[in-house]
Amino acid sequence: MLTDKAVRAAAARDKAYKIADSRGLHLHISASGHKSWRYKYRFDKKERLLTLGAYPEVSLADAREKRDEAKKILRAGRDPRHSATRNRLLGQNEPAASFENVAREWHALQIDRWKPVHANDVITSLGSGPINRIHSAMRM
Repeated sequence: MLTDKAVRAAAARDKAYKIADSRGLHLHISASGHKSWRYKYRFDKKERLLTLGAYPEVSLADAREKRDEAKKILRAGRDPRHSATRNRLLGQNEPAASFENVAREWHALQIDRWKPVHANDVITSLGSGPINRIHSAMRM
């Protein structure tokens, strides 16, 4: 297993290389010296790679925590890369968006193209609720 001292001491070489930690986690060091945490796993009988973040912004302890979160997602039968992309698109660090807010923004952009009767029909048929429930109902 890696130590923080070993991570700090890792230096650039002629070619990119990696230093293994444990359970699929490794530190990737590019030829320019950029260090990033990566998690190698298998999903749907294929080898996949998930980048967890750059060192030192993401510490060794944080990288291990993110790897463990990805393992939980795998055990639930989902691909951690898709979950990471979904969280980024939904803005995991932003306040939870409701479907109603997103729908009203979209409606405001479209309203000039529609007749008033149609615009009213669309807005009343959209409903409300947290946007993440929509994804939950459409399991991949």
